[in-house]
Amino acid sequence: MTIRNYITILLIFISSTIISQNRFDSVEIKSIKLTEHTYMLEGAGGNIGISIGEDGVFVIDDQFAPLSDKILASIKKLSDKPIKFLVNTHFHGDHTGGNENLAKAGATLIAHDNVRKRLTEVQKDGSNKPKEALPVITFNDKLNIYINGESVAIFHTENAHTDGDAILYFTESNVLHTGDTYFNNRYPYIDLNSGGSVDGYISAVKRSLMVINDETKIIPGHGKLSNKQEYKTFLTMLESLKSSILKAIDEGKTEDDVKNDTSITKTYDDLDYGTGFINSEKIRLTFYRSLKTKQNDSED
Repeated sequence: MTIRNYITILLIFISSTIISQNRFDSVEIKSIKLTEHTYMLEGAGGNIGISIGEDGVFVIDDQFAPLSDKILASIKKLSDKPIKFLVNTHFHGDHTGGNENLAKAGATLIAHDNVRKRLTEVQKDGSNKPKEALPVITFNDKLNIYINGESVAIFHTENAHTDGDAILYFTESNVLHTGDTYFNNRYPYIDLNSGGSVDGYISAVKRSLMVINDETKIIPGHGKLSNKQEYKTFLTMLESLKSSILKAIDEGKTEDDVKNDTSITKTYDDLDYGTGFINSEKIRLTFYRSLKTKQNDSED
């Protein structure tokens, strides 16, 4: 590599780092009180869940690393107790980016087995996650943590948003954190390349709905604080899209046919479900690819 090329690459790296940092400078961490002991934090990335009490601070997800100082400052306003545990609902960077920083702040990291496996893989830029960013406690199916006067039930849902999703339910506070098995008022991101599937995603929502009641406060992975009725509406949308796209597959429609058929998602496009990270074309493609793959597998 010539010196000129090296300098060019270095300048690109520095510029991208500055742009990335500036992206978060204007982000404010908003704290929403749910119960006497639980809070939801909004910022950039996945919504954060917080439990405070005599035992210490319990955290669910941590957004991006550049926001850690702001997140820690927001937590400090809620409690002067130490951070005891951090649970990752899955491995995506907008939920695990602050792992290293929160571990250094004292948190013990917990996640599903597959989250640790994916975080230990080589990253897209060729780097490896530092040891401090990795969960030190993992589980396969379910886990209970007793903290701040209640049991927090943590359960894994298979092949939903990813292959390592965890949903958490605060049994006394009646608060549910869904991770990215729920995008409130928008189409979800189902990561097919990381073990996610349409059927698994729908099953995850149904399982969560069995746990809660009409008074439950729901922290979605993305979107505003929610409730059972809104979560049921989300399920109806998922099942409606599945039915329509299965019909198209049975009729022999191709991937391009479904991609271009806006009538499939019109009802929810009109409700602005496609204005988030996943637009209407992407959700049609995701459903088609997931359901078609399952159909092909069953025929083999």
